[in-house]
Amino acid sequence: MKLTGGLDIEAGGLAGRLYASVAPAAESPSQTFVLLHGIGVSHRYLARLHQELALTATVYSFDLPGFGDAPRPKRQVPVGEYAAFVRAALVDAGVTSCVVIGHSMGTQHAVELALQEPELVAGVVLMGPVVDPRRKSVAQQALALTRDSMFSESLSANAIVFSDYFRAGPRWYLTELPVMMQYPLEARIPGVSQPVLILRGSKDPVAGREWCRRLAAQAARGSLTEIPGQGHVFQHTATGPAAAAITSWARAVDGFGITA
Repeated sequence: MKLTGGLDIEAGGLAGRLYASVAPAAESPSQTFVLLHGIGVSHRYLARLHQELALTATVYSFDLPGFGDAPRPKRQVPVGEYAAFVRAALVDAGVTSCVVIGHSMGTQHAVELALQEPELVAGVVLMGPVVDPRRKSVAQQALALTRDSMFSESLSANAIVFSDYFRAGPRWYLTELPVMMQYPLEARIPGVSQPVLILRGSKDPVAGREWCRRLAAQAARGSLTEIPGQGHVFQHTATGPAAAAITSWARAVDGFGITA
């Protein structure tokens, strides 16, 4: 299934773009995946994963308000409002059940969506979750991201990420940064009743192994998988292994099942 051009969407006074790969009705896919990007970036660094998952399922990606091609809001947007925006867009698209997959700050949106809409969200995948308590300052977070980009990421991954940062602009990035830094992921995840997969690159300096293990243990139905030899943006640099980890987990969870 080919990823279609973005559709402008509005909800709750916010505007964004939705990208879809929807299987023909005759194919009857048994799973829908929803991809949520992190701060500063867009659907573009999730495009490879989107296309890989779309081989067997319906997939939706977003440019969330303020990022990518979406217009910037005139005020700071909290995590809960982003989750409500995603929920409204999915309902308008006719989605009744999905696995939501967040990366970096997108993991916060994914958890909040699962808490807000347990009937809609069947499972949650948290890729490179933030913010690791060992890196609770902006300076520590920036250092970890710098290390990752210098030593763990491909040129194409860095090109997408930094060009998206440029498009978002420092003003909007810095507007949303406190939202990311202050969101209590560790306190919120125990309330998620759905199955949760924590997924990280084994070389990721942003989402540390112990932090991810703790999140998996705190989730009611949590598990942890690592992608060997990869950094924070492993969904771009190791798309096949990332997609395989997600789909194999989904097959193993009760009530899921991906059409092969």
